[in-house]
Amino acid sequence: MTEKELKSSIIQAGYKAVHELIRVAEEEIIADGAEDELAADRLKNAAATKKLAIFDAFEILSRIEAEKNIMDDKPTESKKSFGGFAEKRSK
Repeated sequence: MTEKELKSSIIQAGYKAVHELIRVAEEEIIADGAEDELAADRLKNAAATKKLAIFDAFEILSRIEAEKNIMDDKPTESKKSFGGFAEKRSK
């Protein structure tokens, strides 16, 4: 396999991973009839899991887009930086 074919395979795997993360984010947090003692703890853990799944999905999509741009030889957005906060305020 060439490097381009490998990257295409990785991109396809990334899309599959994003779909799995979406399924995790869409799952019900607490089933009906859950015990009250465990409900708060499960809610907290499930919310954290959903948040992580969503952020991971966006991170994967961003990386996929960047890799596609590299493969297609598209220029990436360059951010001009003329120094940090202090340098910008020193005038």
